[in-house]
Formats: sequence, structure tokens, C-alpha cells
Amino acid sequence: MTFAKKALTIGTLATLGIAASASAQSTLNGAGATFPAPFYQRAFAALSGQGVQVNYQSVGSGAGVRQFVAGTVDFGATDEPIKDAEAAKVKRGVVQFPAVGGTIAIAYNKADCKGLKLTQKQAVDIFLGNIKTWDQLKCGKGKITVAHRSDGSGTTFAFTNSLSAFSAEWKSKVGEGKSVKWPVGVGGKGNEGVAGVIANTPGSIGYLNQSYVRGVIKAAALQNKAGNFVLPSLASGAAALNNIRLNAELAGEDPNPAGAKSYPISTLTWILAYEKGNGSKAGAIRKAMLHLLGPAQNQADELGYVPLRGDILKRAKAAVARIGA
Repeated sequence: MTFAKKALTIGTLATLGIAASASAQSTLNGAGATFPAPFYQRAFAALSGQGVQVNYQSVGSGAGVRQFVAGTVDFGATDEPIKDAEAAKVKRGVVQFPAVGGTIAIAYNKADCKGLKLTQKQAVDIFLGNIKTWDQLKCGKGKITVAHRSDGSGTTFAFTNSLSAFSAEWKSKVGEGKSVKWPVGVGGKGNEGVAGVIANTPGSIGYLNQSYVRGVIKAAALQNKAGNFVLPSLASGAAALNNIRLNAELAGEDPNPAGAKSYPISTLTWILAYEKGNGSKAGAIRKAMLHLLGPAQNQADELGYVPLRGDILKRAKAAVARIGA
């Protein structure tokens, strides 16, 4: 644009009385976990009329952390807290805080299997490939197709972390991580991809965020540490998350929580922001994150997530204040 045209445009806007706030619109780019994507996208959409436009790409926790470390986004998102070695590469400093909670459902598509209940051993044996048919679960007949993530995923970390807590055999043979060598099954990219595999494959079973359990996809009740069979829900997730103790970096986990009402595979998901180097975007980033930790928490349950409460929420909000210019 030439200087003359630029001056004309500015003058025209002033003449029309366009609000200054419209020209002050900030655009933020974030990327990472698919687990909380529906929650983030709903929350950030509400900010578009408030001077902040947030573009969130659900590319998986692994890719989100890599982009955050590389500095190509305004914030990252992950279902596994950032590792010390990764954080050390971020010269701008890391502000990490939990944004919402959730449960990871063992989800299946089997019309003649109503109210599936799994012990922790059965859950492990399905994903080890030791249980191959629905007959072995006494819930219908036919071959079981296992679905899992194909990409680096914090959902996978949380899920395999729990399987390792359930079973010494799983821990020694497969272990936990964002990516593992699956003994059996077919992969899907993102929670969306796994949900697609399950929905389109009768007789399949896999793992995904509770928010993706809908239609033909049903959640199994999983036996908890107390011996009770519990479905993933707001109440069972909240009971489990109350057992998580956060460290100074606001990271924490409990892969097999105690409590009669706790759902065994419950997790927090984290935002990664920069402590400095945000420039003129700093205020918009703080505004977006405080919205996420404020009004948006009231929508968490209806979207299939567990809202933050109490000390966890208080500490998360305090962390946002560290996001500077």
C-alpha cells in the first residue's frame, strides 16, 4: 500500500467513526493437544467480539510442545507437562498452568454389548492383545479391533501412564509415553481420528477424551483402585483430580487415584505460555487465558470436561499474571 493510500484509508476510517477497539484486534495463534480442543475452541470463539481473535490448531501435544519450543506460536497446549530438557530450550521462559480437567474413556462400538465393565487387568489385556474377542469379555461375539493414536499425544501419555500403574507387565513390555510401540491395533490421528476409527468400525475399542463419546461410541465402566466400576463423568473425574498434587511448575498426575468414586484415568491438560518476549500481545494473551480459567470453566461439563476448582484454579490464575511483555 502506498503512503497516500494508507493515509486515505486511515482518514476514511476516522471519518466513519470506526471504533478504535476494532483496529486494536489482536490475533493469537496456539497449537497442541487434541484432548481439550473442543473446550478451547468454544472458549476462544467467545473472545472474537472482545478484541482478541484466537486461532487454535489441534495438532497433538507432541507437535504443540515442539512448536512452543521453536517459538512459532503464541502459546502451546499439552496433556503431559513440559519436560525440564524442553523447557530449558525456551529462552523466553515458560509459564505452565492447567486449563481444564478431563477423563480418558475406554470407548467402544458394539451394538450387542450393553454396559461393558472392565477390570484394570482386562483393560490392559485388551491393549496388549491378550484379549482378542468380545466373547472373552462376555459381551457379544466377534473379533476386537483395537484403536489407538498414531501421533505423539498427551492423551496417549496419560492413558499408558495409567496402564503402567495398573500392570507391571504393561510397564515392562510397553511403558508410558506420548508415543509407544503398540502391541496391537490400528492408529488414528488425534482424538478426532481415533473417534472416527471407532465410529466406523463395529467391534472396535480404543481410548479418547470423554467429550468424544457420542452416537455409536459408548464408554466402558472401569474398575478403580477401590474396586468399584465407574463411568467417566464430571463427578468421577473431579473425585480423581482432587487427589492430584501440583509441584512448583504446576505439573502433577495420579495415574490410578484412590477414592470410591474416582475414575481411574483422569488427567489435567496444560497451557504453555511465554514469560517474556510477548510484546504488544501480552495483554491479549493474559485476557484469553483468564477467560479460559474464568467464564469458560462454566461450559466445561456440558462439553465433557471437568472444570477446575479451588486451589488448582487459584494457582493457575496466579500463573497467568507472570505472562509479560
